[in-house]
Amino acid sequence: MEDLWRALSRLQLVDRELSDVLGEVTRLAAEHVPGAESTSITLVRGDTPVTAAHHGDMALVADEMQYERGHGPCLDAGRAGVQLRIDDMRTETRWPDYSARVVDVGVLSSLSTPLPYQGTSIGALNIYSTQPDAFAAEASAEAAREVAEAVAVAVANADAHAKLGDHARNMELAMQSRAVIEQAKGVLMAQRGVDAEGAFDMLRAASQRYNRKLRDIAAGIVASTQGAPRA
Repeated sequence: MEDLWRALSRLQLVDRELSDVLGEVTRLAAEHVPGAESTSITLVRGDTPVTAAHHGDMALVADEMQYERGHGPCLDAGRAGVQLRIDDMRTETRWPDYSARVVDVGVLSSLSTPLPYQGTSIGALNIYSTQPDAFAAEASAEAAREVAEAVAVAVANADAHAKLGDHARNMELAMQSRAVIEQAKGVLMAQRGVDAEGAFDMLRAASQRYNRKLRDIAAGIVASTQGAPRA
């Protein structure tokens, strides 16, 4: 576990794509979770599950089998927020249609751990093995929970960065809108002989009349003066 903690503590989150971070996490899980051979991360946004990263094709195939059915240990772990372990797919009865088919691709045991995020779960860390009882030891469950926490932190960091970017873009758009509205008010004040308040009322009335955004009306007025001959 100490090796896993050190590896996770060195995980770089800043200035990296989320897919790159999660790809590294799945590799660390495969290396440090006892019994792991192939790993993946299922993220659920809305009602749609997707494998955001995987280490080894076996995990990807097993995930897709569950997505096709709309249920399975990785989906149910994420939905219920509980860790789900299958010791032997050949005798598993909770998901019989899935377990019967996944044996054909070599999966005999699995461990699915929910990803905690703001009091809920956003998916699961999935770990697969070609051996039965690969995750029976408590060390496997504990290590998987540590990795799942790291995944949740990475996703939270990416979401925060995205929201910050959206806020910056919205601020820029707001400043641009304000600038063009002020220009349009100046045009109307000069052309119609009204004050600033009267010019804004004219813009607002046109916006309502034509069911167009105020900044679009303003931009049209400003554009109409471009290249106009000077008096």
